[in-house]
Amino acid sequence: QVQLVESGGGLVQPGGSLRLSCAASGSIFSVNDMGWYRRAPGKQRELVAAITRGGSTTYADSVKGRFTISRDNAKNTVYLQMNSLKPEDTAVYYCNADITTAQGPGIMTGDNYWGQGTQVTVSS
Repeated sequence: QVQLVESGGGLVQPGGSLRLSCAASGSIFSVNDMGWYRRAPGKQRELVAAITRGGSTTYADSVKGRFTISRDNAKNTVYLQMNSLKPEDTAVYYCNADITTAQGPGIMTGDNYWGQGTQVTVSS
């Protein structure tokens, strides 16, 4: 069984910074693509940033130059450094990962997993 556990959300003033973390645990063979999504009140969930196992990154236009995604493959952890936060960044942020698990000797299964979400509120 695989779990994605997020941390680092909270309340911050406009212009402030937060760092989100998401650690994958369980019977993991490999963690492949990882990413962060967010859902603001009354809006659909959207991709914020993604990173491949090799370190290639993708960002939503709205966060380019302000957010940085990174990962530590040894710790199966992905991070999202958020700077110059704006009120419109307020949302629940979700970690997502494509993970291959070991089901038995020589038996591998790939699946997509979500974290439970962490609230980020940007307000004065």
